[in-house]
Amino acid sequence: MAFNGTWKIDRNENYEKFMEAMGVNMMKRKLGAHDNLKITIQQDGNKFTVKEASNFRTIEIEFTLGATFEYSLADGTELTGSWNLEGDKLVGTFTRKDNGKVLKAYREIVNDELVQTYVYEGVESKRIFKRA
Repeated sequence: MAFNGTWKIDRNENYEKFMEAMGVNMMKRKLGAHDNLKITIQQDGNKFTVKEASNFRTIEIEFTLGATFEYSLADGTELTGSWNLEGDKLVGTFTRKDNGKVLKAYREIVNDELVQTYVYEGVESKRIFKRA
C-alpha cells in the first residue's frame, strides 16, 4: 500500500501552536519541534504496524482499521480511539482520557510525501515526512 515504508520528518506547519493547544509546556514544545521523528508503516490488509522513533522514544503500535485502541503521546497524554481508511486517507479520531476532548489525525500521501495533519480545539497542524 501507499503508506508502506519508512518516513523521516522534513518540516512542520503550525506544530508548536498545536502542541500549545494540547497543553504541552514550552520546553517540551521546543524539543518536540525538533524530534527527528522517523515513522515506519507496514500495512497488511486492515492491519497496520507503525514504529515511531524519535530523539525521545521508540514505540511500536499495532492496530486494525475501525478497532479502538489506547495510545500515549510523547508528552504522556493518553488517548483512546481508532483509525479508519476514507478513500486514500487514514483518518484517526482519538479522545483524550484526561479531559474528554477530541483529537483528529489524518495521514495521506501527497506528492510522494506523508502528510500528517492534526486538529485539536480548532488548531490545525501538519507534519510532512519524506521517504527515508
